[in-house]
Amino acid sequence: MNKRTTNALAIEDFQKDSNVAFAVLYQKYFGYTRKFVLGNKGNLEDAEDVFQDALIILYEKLYDDDFKAYTCLANYVTGISKNLWLKKLRNRNFFVEIHETYYFENKEEINQAIENERDYWDKLNDYINEISSHCQNLIHDIFMKNKNIGEIQEKYKYSSKHNAQNQKHKCVEQIRKIKKEDNFQN
Repeated sequence: MNKRTTNALAIEDFQKDSNVAFAVLYQKYFGYTRKFVLGNKGNLEDAEDVFQDALIILYEKLYDDDFKAYTCLANYVTGISKNLWLKKLRNRNFFVEIHETYYFENKEEINQAIENERDYWDKLNDYINEISSHCQNLIHDIFMKNKNIGEIQEKYKYSSKHNAQNQKHKCVEQIRKIKKEDNFQN
């Protein structure tokens, strides 16, 4: 299932007040939050709490304004999860419980994080549009469709996984070069 399909189904499901979207998002994206929380002084229960709070915030955000998913929901959910966990770590000495109204209490900060995420993805898309069409397709397959290097080797008929990996590196370098030029001009 690609990110657009996942986004559309999840948003549609949320708007129907169904629980399927929660299950899909949990199955697909909880691992990112778990890894981040466990890697930053937390435990599995912390990760589950933070992820659940992030889903509630996403749910509230979908109804707060004209929500448009400019990137995959994973980026929203994991971004919100990271912010929640970092705030919880900052407040750990005072143990402040994160509650369901977190979004409303921190609306400006969350909206700014989402806007920054949109800006990042808009710029990245601009960079990707400037690279060769072959690299555009390769980057899309690797990073958007999550194809592994073996699948890339087969699809693009590279003679070895090493050659496929080298081509991936060259395409990423094209993006880095364009980014560097863009940063130099700004």
